[in-house]
Amino acid sequence: MNNIQNHKSLLKEKGFTVINNIFSNHEVEKISEVIQHIDPSKETFRKSEDLFAIRQFLKEIPEVKDLIFNENIKSIVKDIFGSDYFVVKSIYFDKPEKSNWYVAYHQDLTISVDRKAELPGFGPWTTKQNQFAVQPPLEILENIFTIRIHLDDTDENNGALKVVPRSHAKGIYRPETIDWSVETEEICNVDKGGIMIMKPLILHGSNRTTNGKKRRVIHIEFSDRELPEALNWSERMVIN
Repeated sequence: MNNIQNHKSLLKEKGFTVINNIFSNHEVEKISEVIQHIDPSKETFRKSEDLFAIRQFLKEIPEVKDLIFNENIKSIVKDIFGSDYFVVKSIYFDKPEKSNWYVAYHQDLTISVDRKAELPGFGPWTTKQNQFAVQPPLEILENIFTIRIHLDDTDENNGALKVVPRSHAKGIYRPETIDWSVETEEICNVDKGGIMIMKPLILHGSNRTTNGKKRRVIHIEFSDRELPEALNWSERMVIN
């Protein structure tokens, strides 16, 4: 938790930062225990040999909220993002030990909303499992922060995120146009109980698991922007 200003600067300059020791082993085990006792048959859950994911994670499993928003996380949101930030999206990812799940470079370009509405600057639209997602105007995307909470040690051998530093400041950046003579790639290793904070516009991806170790991550997005009157964030949640 030291050097909050340093992490804030890194986030602004490079588009990401890693802070370890945010959750104790005991806190991680408590969170894991709650997840292990859920009913995986709901439509917001996705399960395969390579991936288990829960969309609207904080809504589906409200009992984890108090475990996740410990004093460390609340301080980080307030001190790095700002006091007006609230949750707008949450997903749980479990990349199992033998996962061949590979994620190509991409930006996170959509937000989750409660309905479809024709609005200037919003589109294209997609619907997954009765949830609406839309690409909003760039200014909304630029204002979002993502915290990725790691429940396992994660490195390049079990799917740690790889990123293109500073790509978050280049607007919509199509992966097929990456010029590797100019850009660099960085692997974001994170310890169990640590977090990675990133801007959704940073180009990021992950490789297949090769070391037989699982990688469980809780992905939470934050914004301080209200949407136009016709729309609401589908997972809007204020942190107390």
